[in-house]
Amino acid sequence: MAMTPAVDISLRHPDRLYIGGRWAKPSGDAMFDVITPATEEVGFRVAEASEADVAAAVTAARSAFDQGPWPRMTQAERADCLRRIADGLDRRTDDLASLAPRESGVIRALAHQSASMLGPVFRSFADMADTFPFVERHVPGPTGGGGTGLLVQEPVGVVAAIVPWNGPAVIGAYKTGPALLAGCTVVLKMPPEAPSAGYVLAEVAEEAGLPAGVLNIVTADRDASAALVRDPRVDKVSFTGSNATGIGIATVCASRLARVTLELGGKSAALILDDYDLEKAARTVAASTRHLSGQVCYATTRLIVDRHRHDAFVDALVGAFGSTRVGDPLDPATEMGPVISARQRDRIEGYLAKGRADGARLATGGGRPAHLDRGFYIEPTVFADVDNQSVIAQEEIFGPVLTVIAADGEDEAIAKANDTVYGLNASVYTDDVERAYAIARRLRSGTVGHNGPRTDGTIGFGGVKQSGIGREGGTEGLRAYLEPKTVLLDAAPRKFG
Repeated sequence: MAMTPAVDISLRHPDRLYIGGRWAKPSGDAMFDVITPATEEVGFRVAEASEADVAAAVTAARSAFDQGPWPRMTQAERADCLRRIADGLDRRTDDLASLAPRESGVIRALAHQSASMLGPVFRSFADMADTFPFVERHVPGPTGGGGTGLLVQEPVGVVAAIVPWNGPAVIGAYKTGPALLAGCTVVLKMPPEAPSAGYVLAEVAEEAGLPAGVLNIVTADRDASAALVRDPRVDKVSFTGSNATGIGIATVCASRLARVTLELGGKSAALILDDYDLEKAARTVAASTRHLSGQVCYATTRLIVDRHRHDAFVDALVGAFGSTRVGDPLDPATEMGPVISARQRDRIEGYLAKGRADGARLATGGGRPAHLDRGFYIEPTVFADVDNQSVIAQEEIFGPVLTVIAADGEDEAIAKANDTVYGLNASVYTDDVERAYAIARRLRSGTVGHNGPRTDGTIGFGGVKQSGIGREGGTEGLRAYLEPKTVLLDAAPRKFG
């Protein structure tokens, strides 16, 4: 596979798709060019799955679920497979960390950090084989009859897992890990912009001895992805991505009562309370926004601060964020790389123009870095004096753009934080933990962090309102791939599980 200079990592079968436990030749000759955001050059190419290829992947998953051994294995047996996958991913950490910057522009240190999370994610679900109540014994009520009632958790069936280009490896792990432990079979659809993690996972699954058809991995564009969602043989769709696409998927799933988990957009607010050090808050926010150049669904982009401290906080942000070193994501000195594509950069620049037109004050940034003559780069940008009802305060920009919003007192700050269609993440900056908890309970958000934009996949991640449906990670993430069944027996069986 031809890649950009200095790359000595290769995928074994970039011209194939992983379907039915083998590397299958696609039905057509189309390939995706994976563009390196820092150079605007083609880094490598992978096979494009057509609608026919996606249908073949569903056929393999359906057969593996209906006739294969996987759903009928014990949770402990499936957990052993997950641990072998985790071990294989550990061995491929450096490969994944080297490939990610060439797909998404993430700096290598963060790419390595993300890659090192994959093994632990699969192990966390494997460990649930011993702790999760897959079978619960009950005493039947007066209308149930019998002597023993069992609440049994069974796999939902064939799962279509659709991941985005920002964080496809980790997001894919949080979808496939619990689905496989539950006993489901999976079609994992990778994004054309960033497919390499899917190839590595397929190679690892093959080495781990996963039965044929249990995990199928394809890279496809919109039409083939839509066909995957429509396929009546798919029992559940787990999607991470844009609101518009998520609403379309929910509509299709509702039409045939397919199960669905949606992790969608965000416009996360941080409340900087009057007792917290502004310089410290600015450093924390700036560091988090540099991750993947702000192209993160839970990124903190609305900063709400007391009006009398607004200007001082803006100055602190300009110092912390405006001086960010932007450049080659493979350079250890770089703090922020490019955005994913020319299209994404153009979209961000449209929002920058809209912010100026709507009267927000540009405190720093607002364009392309002058020292970089190629690559999809955007300057770290801070807008001050932002109206909470303005476009840049309400719509997800998905770039390194911060908006500072003034509020008169704590109640107004909370009201402004909640005044959005989104509810994915939020944070409260205060030295008073009691105050932080009280405000966290008043925020309409799937996660609330104290003194930082925190998330924890071991507990659960997801949003409220238009930020999605359901949770990923933790026991709640496992439940999303299970269907409860009530079994009423005259007596207790000698063995159940």
